[in-house]
Amino acid sequence: MNMPRMHLKQRGGWFAAGHQVACALTLLSDAAFKVFVWMCLHAERNQGTLHSTAAQMSLATGKAETEIMTSIEELVRKGVCHRISDTMIEIVDRFWPYERVPSPEPPASLPAYVARVRQVFLQRVCVRCAFTAADEKLVVELFRKPVPIENVERAILLGCLRKYAALLNHGHGTPITTLHYFTDLFEEVNQLEISSQYWEYVGYKLRDLEQRWRNYRSEHSRPAPQETK
Repeated sequence: MNMPRMHLKQRGGWFAAGHQVACALTLLSDAAFKVFVWMCLHAERNQGTLHSTAAQMSLATGKAETEIMTSIEELVRKGVCHRISDTMIEIVDRFWPYERVPSPEPPASLPAYVARVRQVFLQRVCVRCAFTAADEKLVVELFRKPVPIENVERAILLGCLRKYAALLNHGHGTPITTLHYFTDLFEEVNQLEISSQYWEYVGYKLRDLEQRWRNYRSEHSRPAPQETK
């Protein structure tokens, strides 16, 4: 007996939930699985990547931002996703059912290279500066060497991680005010041969310490309670 052909009520907005999702269901906590499903529904189909912040995901899913961050850390730790940047996450092949279109090449032009370095540099809380002509000159030198953009980003992540550790240890300190702060790190990272998993861990620790520094500044900037007479 032939079964009637099934038709979708709505052709857009759905996701191919096969064995990849079933595998994730057994692997993840309830909270992380819900975040994973939301990501699958909103990720770019040809890449398996999602551009979103924890705050945006919190608003969309109704979960607290801290819970979103914990869930993303679980997704990375269990090998379901990996972070490309603070606002871009990729679902790994094992959990992504679609064929991927080859990723675009890293920025080949100098303006694109400068723009990306500027974005990565200025988005950190421990950085307090305008992107100066001297900073741009340094980026031009990195481009012409050439230093891969990925290594520049990693050097900035590592330098900021160390800065947050110092700030939290001492309870105070000066912010980073120039891209030249990372000069030695650009050379150091360019010569390192370390797995991508290590850099994912660096990114995780950076976000953790950055949030702790935010909380510390917020707590210590509150006015002292007035004594009642």
